[in-house]
Amino acid sequence: MVFHLYNTKEEITVEGYDILQLNKTRIRNIISSKNNNLRRRWLDFRNGHGIYLIFIMTFANFVTIQYELLIKKAPFLTHSIFSSIWVFAIVFVAVYVPLGMIIGYWHRKNQFSVEAEALFSQNQIGATINLFLIDLIDGKVTEEEKQHMRNYLLKIMKRSPRPPITGNGETNKSPQSETKVNPERTQ
Repeated sequence: MVFHLYNTKEEITVEGYDILQLNKTRIRNIISSKNNNLRRRWLDFRNGHGIYLIFIMTFANFVTIQYELLIKKAPFLTHSIFSSIWVFAIVFVAVYVPLGMIIGYWHRKNQFSVEAEALFSQNQIGATINLFLIDLIDGKVTEEEKQHMRNYLLKIMKRSPRPPITGNGETNKSPQSETKVNPERTQ
């Protein structure tokens, strides 16, 4: 790194970049670039921390609190069944994990439909597209409305990190290539 100080402005140049001249737009462009490893690592950290590490720490904390508050207060349990926290932890996990699986299965079978219905009723973009499809089938859509919806969907496809389906039914699998759309679909 090279630092140059100029007169009274005290501008700092690092490897040819004037730090004080970087404005919010340039910083935003640097942060939002497609190949930004910092953002990917931050996402990986949040997922690893929030999904796995906190779960394990919270579960261990829960087992410890239950042992201290319930088992140690009942001397007949401490002296007979749960002589140490390790025995309690093994028995606790053997009972708690299958119980959690049963409740999770019930939730998946009974509550997902309620959650999906609630999300569906709040999805304005999905409702707009579905209504457009119904009107298209019924023949109530003008050419101008078709073109407007087509352009709207193409803009979404261009922003999407997933490879879109091209006109011949194959996906564009190149991660560095731009979104390619069949020219026939844009007309």
